[in-house]
Amino acid sequence: MPYALAEGGWLSLALLAAVAATCCVRLGPASLAGKQLFVVLVALMVAPTTWLRSLGVLAYVSAAGVFASVAIVLSVLWAAAVDGVGFSGRGNTTPLRLTGLPTALGLYTFCYCTHAVFPTLYTSMKQKSQFPKMLAICFVLCTLNYGSMAVLGYLMYGDGVQSQVTLNLPAARLSSKIAIYTTVVMPFSKYALVVTPIAVAIEERFRGVVGEGAAASVAVRTLLVLSTVVVAIALPFFGYLMALVGSLLSVCACMLLPCLCYVRIFGATSLTASETASIIGILMLGLLVAITGTYSSLVQIIHELQLGV
Repeated sequence: MPYALAEGGWLSLALLAAVAATCCVRLGPASLAGKQLFVVLVALMVAPTTWLRSLGVLAYVSAAGVFASVAIVLSVLWAAAVDGVGFSGRGNTTPLRLTGLPTALGLYTFCYCTHAVFPTLYTSMKQKSQFPKMLAICFVLCTLNYGSMAVLGYLMYGDGVQSQVTLNLPAARLSSKIAIYTTVVMPFSKYALVVTPIAVAIEERFRGVVGEGAAASVAVRTLLVLSTVVVAIALPFFGYLMALVGSLLSVCACMLLPCLCYVRIFGATSLTASETASIIGILMLGLLVAITGTYSSLVQIIHELQLGV
């Protein structure tokens, strides 16, 4: 500290106070720790992106998320192959862990929970006939990206891998910094696209309450961001929370509801034997993931909360 003061001079003590305020802010009886403050700061920066009503504009923003996802995988691969991290974790891997399957299934399902965005994307496309092709390409690319990251992280750190593999990376390496900073930037490219259908549904459903116009739209979207902040601060368990969302909500959105709606639209009697078997299989798998994953995630979250107390 004396060296820092000598370098900056007496007036630099003001910066010390600023750093202290940034790392720990007290608001009334409750305090906002450094990690929580960063959550609030990121929310303040992300909120303006949710105010955009045109998905055409958001498409350019979300395109950056695609490149960011690829950049993270390449950075992790570089850390393993070039920066000396290696694949030493492969000796500490498990072929199958039954107790962790519910959590794994919940996380896998969460990766494909964007079905609520599909109708909005379809109506925003200029060439709607290309929607099935676009959907197939997206699912293939996402699966390759998710699978590559999963295999890389598990081979690198084995059972010691954390909820986000970037937390395992050596902080001093350039590849690690690229992966970490890219992970921080990714919410800016994806959050607005996911929130927009929810905001539009709320605005249409409660039009008489929230009113119309830009001000009402901004208020609704800001409240959605605020709700995300509250959950992130109250439940700072990324892996378990994502597993809970995947098991409880994503399964309903991407497995159960599509099948039930398909049967409702076309009628159970008009389905072929293969369609009926496929729908029954998907429904059974969805119910299994929903029940076991939700229970397992809730137990783990409650356990973590008790440890925090």
